[in-house]
Amino acid sequence: MLPIAEKMDEIGFWSLEVWGGATFDVPIRFLNEDPWERLRKLKAAMPNTKTQMLLRAMNIVAYWNFPDDVVNRFVHLAKKNGCDVFRIFDALNDLRNMETPIKAVIKEGGHAQGCVSYTISPVHTVERYVDDLLQLEKWGCQSVCIKDMAGMISPKMAQGIIGGYKDAGGAVPIGLHSHYTSGMTGMSYWAACEAGVDVLDTAMSPISGGTGGAPTESVVAALQGTKYETGYDLVKLIEIRKYFNDVWHKYRHLIRQEAMKVDPSVMVHQIPGGMLSNLVSQLEMQKASDKFYLVLDETAKVREELGFPPLVTPTSQVVGVQAVMNVLFGRYKKIPKETIDYCKGMYGKSPGPIKPEIMEKVLGKDWKDKVIDCRAADLVPKDMWDVRKKELAERAPSIEMSDENIMTYVLFPEIGLKFLKGEAKAEFTSDQLPLNKDHPMTRAFVKSFFPELPDVYLEVEPPEKRKVGGPAPIPTEFNVEVDGEFFEVKVEPTGGYITASGGGAVGPALGPDKKAPGMQLTGCQGNMWKLKVKVGDKVKKGDVIAILEVMKMESNIESDFDGEVKEIFVKEGDMVQTGDVIMKIL
Repeated sequence: MLPIAEKMDEIGFWSLEVWGGATFDVPIRFLNEDPWERLRKLKAAMPNTKTQMLLRAMNIVAYWNFPDDVVNRFVHLAKKNGCDVFRIFDALNDLRNMETPIKAVIKEGGHAQGCVSYTISPVHTVERYVDDLLQLEKWGCQSVCIKDMAGMISPKMAQGIIGGYKDAGGAVPIGLHSHYTSGMTGMSYWAACEAGVDVLDTAMSPISGGTGGAPTESVVAALQGTKYETGYDLVKLIEIRKYFNDVWHKYRHLIRQEAMKVDPSVMVHQIPGGMLSNLVSQLEMQKASDKFYLVLDETAKVREELGFPPLVTPTSQVVGVQAVMNVLFGRYKKIPKETIDYCKGMYGKSPGPIKPEIMEKVLGKDWKDKVIDCRAADLVPKDMWDVRKKELAERAPSIEMSDENIMTYVLFPEIGLKFLKGEAKAEFTSDQLPLNKDHPMTRAFVKSFFPELPDVYLEVEPPEKRKVGGPAPIPTEFNVEVDGEFFEVKVEPTGGYITASGGGAVGPALGPDKKAPGMQLTGCQGNMWKLKVKVGDKVKKGDVIAILEVMKMESNIESDFDGEVKEIFVKEGDMVQTGDVIMKIL
């Protein structure tokens, strides 16, 4: 980004979104880069353009709530390090979660932009959106925005909300953020202009379209000669386009055909651009790409059952992961912690009522006693900053105890610690790009465009090169030839090695009764988030022995049998794949 920043700074954009959202998590998780340094360098390279971040209200840039003082500290540090505009949103449009960050931004002298997350449902009306936007303005927001993360807003709805806000006396600038997923974003942008929109979000053309944004150059060209003309230099924009075209080719292994296409079915499943492209990648990792359309259908069902939450981080992960689990394991047979927290109200109040039968499945028959009605952040321990600061000093005494480093750890304790200790490794670096055709990531890209090729495999890493220790899984299915006739034989072991599959075992022979409890050998790739047992611990069938972070959500690994933990082959923070052996229980 830095080599083109100077030219970007010359265009005259209202702002450039360069930070927040996933761009805090991604650098420490995948790039081995300091997000604070990223912000400082980009601000220094673009002094004439306001830098903007996406702030997930009380979730900040993570997926759970933080106390008020942590939110206030984060805003202070973000402003200090170069952020000018704070686009503040809550996934459920629960405005209670937005008041604290709005006030913090105003106090620090930043630009507070209040945002509503757009979605389509029986409970999301024009009047509801207009009322929310007006309330955000009353709290002091210097601008407001409609965040259409799934690219679904129609020309009529764009006109209705923007025009309704203006007609109701809305006095601050209003922006529209949309993706190109549905294919009608260009028409909606024109309708928004006619209704009085002040700012439109776009993306440079090589990284636009499909699940990306509307192309900057195209929007600028379309508005030339009208009363909405931007005045931007189209020749300079085309020069910038050439640069990003080269970047696109360098990073082409990350492209998936499904994410590039216009997909009007988004009007049904409502999965936003970032989630859709991530979903494709995650299903590849689980070797379940063939379940893509089943997951899309299931997502729509889960969203309705959970009260029509807008699908934006973190609720997009909650709904999306539950849909994946339902497809892979059976409906609500496997319920992540985040689904439980959502139903309790720990993310905020659901826009519509959650179906009672789902509440009972998730929380139990006494579910009414488990639901909160206060702001969820009020239940978070107030001393989080001091506790985590002390914890970081104990776990990594050699780390510089700057407020920025402490904040990184507060937000992402395990991933952040690994990064701060210098143990994080970049998936790849710019000088390695473009990746050669035999690289595992390149094979996934090729498979996306040529699914019929039988010799293209989606293994992220060959089994013999996996870093996770322990013995190789023992095969449980065999073809046996008897007198020239083949029989399929399946062996179900009891006790033994727990695999990274959300449950399941391989290993010793069957017990004295010659029977084995049902073992589940399918599962998910993820990060070993927590080990709940140690060597020597006694466990019973159903005990949670580890927690796997899958698609940024927690997934319990349960023991399928009674026994004692004899060996553990992984440590917290390790990446594990389906079939990797993580511990031995006998």
